[in-house]
Amino acid sequence: MGKPKKLDNVYLGLVYLFIYLPVLILFVYSFNDSKLNIVWEGFTFDWYIKLLSSSSDIMSAFWNSIMVATWTTIVSTIIGTLGAIGMSKFKFPGKKALDAVLYIPIVIPEIVLGIALLSYFTTIKIPLGMTALIVAHSSFCIPFVINNVKARLAGFDRSVEEASMDLGANRWQTLTKVTLPIIMPGITAGAMLSFALSMDDIIISFFVTSASSTTLPVKILSMVRTGVTPEVNALCIILLLLSIVLVGGANLINARRDKNYGLDS
Repeated sequence: MGKPKKLDNVYLGLVYLFIYLPVLILFVYSFNDSKLNIVWEGFTFDWYIKLLSSSSDIMSAFWNSIMVATWTTIVSTIIGTLGAIGMSKFKFPGKKALDAVLYIPIVIPEIVLGIALLSYFTTIKIPLGMTALIVAHSSFCIPFVINNVKARLAGFDRSVEEASMDLGANRWQTLTKVTLPIIMPGITAGAMLSFALSMDDIIISFFVTSASSTTLPVKILSMVRTGVTPEVNALCIILLLLSIVLVGGANLINARRDKNYGLDS
């Protein structure tokens, strides 16, 4: 009985190695003293210092991505959460059609969506830039929020809301003090997914960005032809560590909330 378990651990270790080995190599070479990511020439923190102390185009693109992703997350989370609650509670004509349409931004090729959004912004005279990026990113992030929140609402006990109303709470109080805290893990998952998708998007951003609002993925893509500088490696590691902290913190907060509401079973 012990051998299969050991083999499972070996297979699991190989899978994790396959997934995280490129990240490990990126981490190592972010400390490489060479400008080339081919030969190891020594250990240095210079790339991190140069990255954090300079006002380079990379950092400008990074802050553009942060701003776009933050606003996209706010817009997508609000609209997606309210949409998911409304679709799960009420029946109305065209509900099934609307539910099906929500999957279009998820399954459609991004290049098609990017061209469509570019044509749309050009037609209604919206200038390309930050506003166009936020609207474009929100358009494909909202369905992900709706699906995450709807999954959480699928196991939601409606009697809790009825009890709240019976005890004198109005609809707004029930929504903010009962419904939203219970489904918060789904909302958090949708918000984090929206932020990650916005930060990672390159195809749609390529079509709707401007010279002054270039995002980090588009900037890195433009650097590929001439060579990616080691500062990019350092920035990727910082983003990775930040993501780990945010995900860990969100999981801890949701675990405590579920425990308080008796949902940790």
